Amino acid sequence: MASRESSIRAGIRSSLREWAGVVGGAALFYLVMNSFAFAGFHVPSESMLPTLKVGDQFYAAKWAYGYSRFSSAFTRLPVDRFPTGSGRYPDQLPDRGDVVVFRVPGVEEDYVKRVIGLPGDHIRVSHGRLFLNGTLIPREEVRRYSYRQQGGRVVTATEYRETLPGGHAHLILEQSDEGPADNTPDYVVPPGHLFMMGDNRDNSEDSRFLDAVGYIPAERVLGRVGLVAFSWTGCTDEPGLACPGGGWLDRLARSVD
Repeated sequence: MASRESSIRAGIRSSLREWAGVVGGAALFYLVMNSFAFAGFHVPSESMLPTLKVGDQFYAAKWAYGYSRFSSAFTRLPVDRFPTGSGRYPDQLPDRGDVVVFRVPGVEEDYVKRVIGLPGDHIRVSHGRLFLNGTLIPREEVRRYSYRQQGGRVVTATEYRETLPGGHAHLILEQSDEGPADNTPDYVVPPGHLFMMGDNRDNSEDSRFLDAVGYIPAERVLGRVGLVAFSWTGCTDEPGLACPGGGWLDRLARSVD
């Protein structure tokens, strides 16, 4: 009887070790992938409409610009507990127009926006129009429509195709050219920093708000967004209202420009 009980206990211990190995291996795989390859995020706000919409699930390429102390999955904890230095290796900046995920200083939250300014750039917005290094950035009207915002309010906006230097074209939304952040001072991007803006120009807290987001240190960029995998939420068809970015099927494996 004692021998049988010992055999049972040994079998249980063996099974537990096997399960611990499986769980530990899966956790290690997740941490490695999350830190060095791809990390999953979802979109909680409308600040990047029509490029990204609420509920989109996307994966950011962590290797696109090299790695920093913020690349690790553990940086949800206070970063001052990890005195691993600063900077990025290899030191590679995003291109203007890239959509990136970054960690906002102070609040330590992850935002997704578009890179508009690189170190040394002069940026300002005048009557809704973007100026980069003194040059007016061209935009072309695509369509005008009304849609229901996340909070339930119906608004009317114009969708434009904006083209940055180098030829990168992307869509933006403007409800008005005289919104709260449509007339700004001249921003000068400091060395080692980036200037971010949301594509939904009248509904985005971004680098235009220096006290809230401001200039983003390049080492805080977590990765580049190139593809929406799917969306957790759809868009209800309503007479006379559009769905910016499309519905469920439009979001499947959708490329991010």
